[in-house]
Amino acid sequence: MILYGSNTSPYVRRLRMYCTRHELSYEYKTLNIFDSEERKVLIEHNPARKIPFLVCGDQVINDSNVIARYLQDKYSLPHLNWAQENLLTTINACNDSLVEILLGQRSELDTQADVLFFNLQRERITETLTYLDKQCTTDVFLNCEYLQISLYCLLDWIQFRNLTDLSSFDGLLNHIERWQTHASAQETDPRS
Repeated sequence: MILYGSNTSPYVRRLRMYCTRHELSYEYKTLNIFDSEERKVLIEHNPARKIPFLVCGDQVINDSNVIARYLQDKYSLPHLNWAQENLLTTINACNDSLVEILLGQRSELDTQADVLFFNLQRERITETLTYLDKQCTTDVFLNCEYLQISLYCLLDWIQFRNLTDLSSFDGLLNHIERWQTHASAQETDPRS
C-alpha cells in the first residue's frame, strides 16, 4: 500500500496521522505536483490531478475521504455516521476554500479584491470556522478520531500558511493545543 502526497497537504497529513495512530503499514511517497516529472506520476494515477491517492495492488483510490473509508473497511476501523460525515464535509469545504485562496495568492491575484469568487471563499471560510468552533466540543465530534485529526490538520495548516486569523475561535485553539502534542502530529509536522 503506497500513499502519494505532499508533506504540506492537510488532506495527506490526516491520512498519515490516521495510519500512524492505528499502526497501519504503508509506504509514503512525496510528490511535488508542480514539478513536470513528478506531475506525470500524478496524471498517471489520478485524472482529477489531486493528492492524495493510494495505490494498493492494482487498485488506485483517490481523495482523502475515499481513502479513509477504504482503510476503515480494510482494517475494520470505525466508520463515520451521517452527522460526522456532514462535519467532515464542512471541514473539507473550509479547506478547499483556503486552497483556492492560497492558489490565488501564488498566482499573484488580489485575493482580498471585492470580486465574487474571492468573496464567496472568504465567506465560506468565516462561516465554516465559526460553525466548527461550536461543533468541536460536541459528542458527534468527540466520538470520531478521524474528524478530530482532520480538523487538527486543517487548523495547523492554516497557521503554517498564515491564511486566516484564528484568535477569536477558542474551541478551535483548544483543539489545536490538545492535538499538537500527539506523536503522530509531531511526526507529520509540515514545518519539519
